[in-house]
Amino acid sequence: MSLANYLARRSLHYGWIVAALTFLALLIAAGIRATPSVLIVPLEQEFGWSRATISLAISINLVLYGLIGPFAAAVLEQIGIRRTMVFALALLGIGVSLTTLMTTPWQLVLLWGVVVGSGTGVIALVLGAIVVNRWFAKRRGLVLGVLTASTATGQLVFLPMLASVVERFGWRSAVLIVASVSLAIIPLIALLMRDRPSEVGLQAYCEQSETVETRQRTVNPIATTLSALWLGMRSRDFWLLSGSFFICGLSTNGLIGTHLIPACIDHGIPEVKAAGLLAVMGIFDFVGTTASGWLSDRWNNRYLLFWYYGLRGLSLIFLPFSFDPHFYGLSVFAVFYGLDWIATVPPTVRLTTNVFGKEKAGVMFGWIVAAHQLGAATAAFGAGALRTWLGTYLHAFILAGVMCLIAAVFVLRIGQRPGTSNSQLSPVQLNL
Repeated sequence: MSLANYLARRSLHYGWIVAALTFLALLIAAGIRATPSVLIVPLEQEFGWSRATISLAISINLVLYGLIGPFAAAVLEQIGIRRTMVFALALLGIGVSLTTLMTTPWQLVLLWGVVVGSGTGVIALVLGAIVVNRWFAKRRGLVLGVLTASTATGQLVFLPMLASVVERFGWRSAVLIVASVSLAIIPLIALLMRDRPSEVGLQAYCEQSETVETRQRTVNPIATTLSALWLGMRSRDFWLLSGSFFICGLSTNGLIGTHLIPACIDHGIPEVKAAGLLAVMGIFDFVGTTASGWLSDRWNNRYLLFWYYGLRGLSLIFLPFSFDPHFYGLSVFAVFYGLDWIATVPPTVRLTTNVFGKEKAGVMFGWIVAAHQLGAATAAFGAGALRTWLGTYLHAFILAGVMCLIAAVFVLRIGQRPGTSNSQLSPVQLNL
């Protein structure tokens, strides 16, 4: 009897162990994705590369992180969660390690852009959505909220420590730390991770149906993924979900996740203290995103997204005026923005599942995440370019805030048909 089968016979449902392993993998991937934010200034100083050049590599990383997601969802369905996670973690560990040897910008683009972007694209939000749909019949919103919050926790765990290491020992030591952590978790995933409840003789958590789980027939994952995209492109709801998530990525990973630390340094705030601000956001985002998952099981998800995007937009418009060291504006921003950082994910997954169905939810959400990362890439490069050309991040922050306010209006139309009002919607549509 394997260790996994032995643990599956304990009182705790094995789905919680799978969720914990997924959380750990997502946390490490999030830490790796966040690492470039503490490397921008050291790379500028050592190699003389412009901020726009470094931002280009980060932008490519974010694009691939998004575009690989939908194909990764199809691959996860075909070859299994465990094998895919082991491969991705190994790729990340090797790719990140090799960055210590780079000396030219094209190597930065290849390693941080292509290799790390591809590896993190596999271990992404799509993975969490698939795990939740397979292993949990109830409490999906709550579990997905916790898994999504791993992004914030990754920042909380890694960024302050990495900033301190960069300051004391140099950026190469920080890079080797995150590479080692990625490789160290591989044996644990290989030993305990399981693809489906049936592999340990169980049904999904709180599953009431007596139907035996069956695997989908083998199909071409590329064809499946492209077919899902074609289906989405003919749906207004897909464009609303993708467009709002594009703005979500633009205003989080691409802008704040990449450029807040350099912006703080521009205003005389030390890098370690700036990384601490992101860590504070991580703490509050863990609370906010977990609460968002709980709320998404109980409240109208369109209205949740309306408030999330609206409040985020206001906080970004406030940010450029909060850098005064004699004012606690940055601390206020860190708490307020942190609660909202990626609270949008559980309602978006819930809406995607309701619109396209459980079977297609993984791949469809993969394409929606691709839009998220295209937005992140746009902001990562665009904000860096604006800073290079204009000498300030002011325009980037204000523009992102305005776009969030636009998204707040658009999300109210998800799940509604033209010419309908709330009084004409079914109970299922009202719960969207």
